[in-house]
Amino acid sequence: MTSIDPATIELGLDTFGDVTRDPSGELISGAQTIRNVVEQAVLADRVGLSFFGVGEHHRREFAVSSPEIVLAAAAARTERIHLGTAVTVLSSDDPVRVFERFATLDAISNGRAEVILGRGSFIESFPLFGYDLRDYETLFDEKLDLFSHLLTEKPVTWNGTLRASLDAADVFPKTEAGLRAWVGVGGTPESAVRAARYGYGLMLAIIGGPAGRFAPFAELYRRSLETFEQPQLPVGVHSPGHVAETDQQAWDEAYEGFEAMNNSIGRERGWPTYNRLRFQHDVGPEGALYVGSPETVARKIADTVRTLGASRFDMKFSTGTLSHEKMMRSIELFGTEVAPRVRDMLS
Repeated sequence: MTSIDPATIELGLDTFGDVTRDPSGELISGAQTIRNVVEQAVLADRVGLSFFGVGEHHRREFAVSSPEIVLAAAAARTERIHLGTAVTVLSSDDPVRVFERFATLDAISNGRAEVILGRGSFIESFPLFGYDLRDYETLFDEKLDLFSHLLTEKPVTWNGTLRASLDAADVFPKTEAGLRAWVGVGGTPESAVRAARYGYGLMLAIIGGPAGRFAPFAELYRRSLETFEQPQLPVGVHSPGHVAETDQQAWDEAYEGFEAMNNSIGRERGWPTYNRLRFQHDVGPEGALYVGSPETVARKIADTVRTLGASRFDMKFSTGTLSHEKMMRSIELFGTEVAPRVRDMLS
């Protein structure tokens, strides 16, 4: 177990830009959703949070397909909060262009850009951009390797099988102090070892089951860093949640959105119908949802941080049709009440 200094714990927020409903029950436009995401980032900065992440998707439930542009808009209106993705689908993108975009975001934000790289849990981007799903594993492995070379910000010579080779290629712009990079993983030994081999931070996407189930992956990652003679790097957690004044209020507000999202995706993937009984299990000690009062959410986060030796926790605060107004209140409570409680509990 890695000891964590409470003063250094980073607490952040993630969103996929879920398309929500207005007070009349009608779905709002993707354009308005994107504008709302920028306002959410501004509030997260104002209440002192460490990170604001925006996911990349290419389907109707989510409004954001170009997170770097949304993050650039947020960078111009924020001062301290770090800004990044949750995640960038590297497999169906070009590593050189990804680096260029994030180096540009880093300049706009005065050094606050981060990138979390992943394969993504949806596959729409592969046919959309002309990639063969049969190359799923090789695409990610090769592009992650190339990106690790680009992070040195020196001329890159690189050879692969699914992308054109590079010969002493220099990429611009350069950052002023380097780009912080993570790999988002769903919890497989191979993913943890790969992140360590290339020298990326490990971001565990825990969307089901207790956090303790992921402790072996965090420990494998740390042992692998030693094996590959890498410096010790951070372990973070990404999990869904919602904060309101009381547990009951938070449950009642959040359930409709979780039900809508789970059933929408579940119809494609053959999942059983989501119901309130399953939801109440997921918000409990053995579930992966951080939904409740500030005290309840803080205690669950502190337990997770201790269990995994994590130095960062990002709560995905948007789920399904949960309204912008309720999300804004959740952000406010997360920053002003949950974050200080977590640090006190860890002390």
